[in-house]
Amino acid sequence: MLDLRRLRLLRELDHRGTIAAVAQALAFSPSAVSQQLAVLEREAGVPLLERTGRRVRLTPAGRNLARHAEALLERLELASAELVDARRGLAGPLRIGTFPTAARAILPAALVELGRRHPALEPMVSEIDPAAIADALRAGELDVALIHDYDFVPRAATPGLTVAPLCAESMYLASASRLDAPPDQVVAQCEAADWITASPGTACHQMTIRACQAAGYTPRVRHRIDEFSTVLALVAAGQGVALVPHLGTFDAPRGTVLTRVPIRRRTKIAFRSGGGGHPAVAAITAALRSSVPVGLDAE
Repeated sequence: MLDLRRLRLLRELDHRGTIAAVAQALAFSPSAVSQQLAVLEREAGVPLLERTGRRVRLTPAGRNLARHAEALLERLELASAELVDARRGLAGPLRIGTFPTAARAILPAALVELGRRHPALEPMVSEIDPAAIADALRAGELDVALIHDYDFVPRAATPGLTVAPLCAESMYLASASRLDAPPDQVVAQCEAADWITASPGTACHQMTIRACQAAGYTPRVRHRIDEFSTVLALVAAGQGVALVPHLGTFDAPRGTVLTRVPIRRRTKIAFRSGGGGHPAVAAITAALRSSVPVGLDAE
């Protein structure tokens, strides 16, 4: 009989590519992951892994079994949802991951609504690096998460996860002086300006770089700041221009000019595949949809 916990490790190896990455994501030691995969191989009775130098990769049989593991884990999520639905009412922890602007502008009202409808649920919110959201969901550390992407930086599909749209918001070019240009020419007009971007490797940083490249140039980056309130303070101080989403423009300091540009940021709800029917996931999804702030478009 194949062990589902070991099948999860095989699925993660197929997704992540290295035993070290699997170990880090699931809080195991690499040796423990290797030992469990060796046991799974004995249970299967066929080679599942093959070594290529210091790395391992899945054999054709291993890849096939990983696909079956994906389907089994999705069915497990469905079964869990049905069991919860059979109980009387929703209760217990609900672990929610989010990014900062959604934590401030969307989640408070959603949590109030959730508490009103399901007082025995215990939502637990964690602000988490967007790059770590998928791993946390797949590892079972989160039940649901808010994620975002941009027109210039679409988010690639992740095996084992399902994403549902929540809302979309406009982007603004923040500057210290008014820009006299049509919306589709605003970014192009800032070619000679210093730019403030998010940290390299983030979707926010990629969005700014690609928006400028689409306008025909590579921006001259002067500051790298992730918090939008700090970005706007630097803009007001004449330290550069920046692209900021609608939810990041609250309390913009005096001296900041916001010019709308034809770029959108989209917020989405992510959860494990098969988990969309889980009553707790459905409950927070409904609460989030009812809490989309004015100025954002529900999707």
